[in-house]
Amino acid sequence: MTALEAYHASPQPSQKHTTYFDIYDQIFSKYQNKKITFVEVGVQLGGSLFMWQKYFGDKARIIGIDLNPDAKKWEKDGFEIYIGSQSDPNFWKEFVSKVGPIDILLDDGGHTYIQQIITTETLLEKISDGGVLVVEDTHTSYMEGYGDRNYSFINYVKAWIEIINTRFGAFNKKQEDVRVWSLEVFESIVAFKINKKASKLESKPVWNIKPKKDKPKDYWKADQTQIKKNQENIKSIISKAFSIYKDS
Repeated sequence: MTALEAYHASPQPSQKHTTYFDIYDQIFSKYQNKKITFVEVGVQLGGSLFMWQKYFGDKARIIGIDLNPDAKKWEKDGFEIYIGSQSDPNFWKEFVSKVGPIDILLDDGGHTYIQQIITTETLLEKISDGGVLVVEDTHTSYMEGYGDRNYSFINYVKAWIEIINTRFGAFNKKQEDVRVWSLEVFESIVAFKINKKASKLESKPVWNIKPKKDKPKDYWKADQTQIKKNQENIKSIISKAFSIYKDS
């Protein structure tokens, strides 16, 4: 079953964006019909709880989190519901102590930067090896009313790009933060993928077959000649590469 099929099969209302369903399948399909713990922040009208139940199958443990106490009514349908604020680290501490390891967390909560960042920072270490933490509606990072734009969620994601790339072994300072192996960025959705062995792997050069002679001469500096010849064209391409809207 695809995410879109599960969405339409839900007996309760749920609002999603049209671009999300292919992304869900890309990230989540490998977890279908497996014994997993899936946590969704943001229950609203209950429709997505049923969607994920249908998508992941009967082996999945589906847990919902919401600030609205009325969400408790969905417990009668077999879901676990916790009431609390995703901005509260103490709530998450208590939640994890009760729930245990989480395979998938999907943040579809309040979408403020503080909510998204606190949720991610607090729970990354609680995601099972091979699991994933997904934050959606990240387009709010480009909108007013969701917090200080200097500390937007997308700026937080950019910091993670720096963290991951500074694990390169030739740098003098060792990067100790290995909570996240990789990021997958889509329109309005970011996935933090957990692979503990890969994250901790020492970064160093290796040869499949060591050359019998000295390494071949590296000609990358010779490319500077072509750069000088094509300065105007290259400048135009670089400028467009860093433009968010290509018509600007």
